[in-house]
Amino acid sequence: MNKRFITLTSIAAVAASLGLAGCNRSDRDTAKNSAEEGVAQVDQKAREMGTDAKNATRDMADSAKTGAAKVGDKVDDAMITASVKTEIAKDSELSAMSVNVDTEGGRVALRGTAPSATAKEHATSLAAAVKGVASVDNQLTVQPK
Repeated sequence: MNKRFITLTSIAAVAASLGLAGCNRSDRDTAKNSAEEGVAQVDQKAREMGTDAKNATRDMADSAKTGAAKVGDKVDDAMITASVKTEIAKDSELSAMSVNVDTEGGRVALRGTAPSATAKEHATSLAAAVKGVASVDNQLTVQPK
């Protein structure tokens, strides 16, 4: 296959040389200019494609970073929720089963019941003390045991 390719390439080169040999100087100059223009166009197109590829790569990297940040935020929120639930479970007055904890963007919402107003306020303090908590929205209702 390589031998055939080399033979065909050689025949094409000889044919091109014979064709140009028969032309006058202005025809050769025209052919040369045309070839140079073609090479310049191919070169320009290659540069444009390279720029497009760089931009696409940058866009994909930016998207990946944004996606990773969103996943990181979800993991952080889950860790905050677990930590607040743990702190509430440790408290003798509060029941982790009666307090629902939701976290979004570091903002904690407490829903459910507390046995007293003091326990309700203590739940806010416990949640606020957890690392990463930006704010606490205490929606607990007081229901004595």
